[in-house]
Amino acid sequence: MTPELAARIVADSRDRVAWVRARSRGITATDVATLTSTRAISRAADAKLHGSGFSGNAFTDHGRRREPEIAGWVAATHGIQPSTALFHAVVEKRHLATPDGIALDVNGHVILAEIKTTNKAWRSIPRSYLRQVWWQQHVLGAERTLVAWEQHTEFVPVDDEPRCAWVDRDEAEIAKLVGLATALIDELYLRTQHGRRNDGMPRVDASRDMYRSLALTD
Repeated sequence: MTPELAARIVADSRDRVAWVRARSRGITATDVATLTSTRAISRAADAKLHGSGFSGNAFTDHGRRREPEIAGWVAATHGIQPSTALFHAVVEKRHLATPDGIALDVNGHVILAEIKTTNKAWRSIPRSYLRQVWWQQHVLGAERTLVAWEQHTEFVPVDDEPRCAWVDRDEAEIAKLVGLATALIDELYLRTQHGRRNDGMPRVDASRDMYRSLALTD
């Protein structure tokens, strides 16, 4: 990792409390994965302010258990080392991402890894995951990402090794995501600037000041 990248680390996912808190103060790859429309922006704002109501299930638990094993395979086969760091973008510090792996290629360009587990056979990488990948490339300034995925049946891997595919940086898609992220920040600010919810009732949680800062502070 270069000194410039190291200087942009905000938190580490191994300290989950600090990591979750840092993620709550910006727009992450998980946030932008769902941003496909005006209605989606509204739903994302609800989740940022009130929580998504999702705390995990058997599938996410399986993914967490398998990720270190898949990350080891990625490191051994492609030289991309595991990463648990949360980074901010160069210009916009509210743009955040936690790639699963990071390395430099022979030309000194940043390359990333993203790891998934799935109980479905993929014909191609799902679009929501591609949005996560492009966002991570935006935040890290990466040129390519290796997406590695492991299919399972009843939580038993189907194949001896994960499958993988390279995703190149796409400036047009990144520009769309940056625009949607800006719209989400604006929506969060509008909902909280007067300390009121959409229904006009007073807000009493701490999100108000947090998102006022999110909208106004670089």
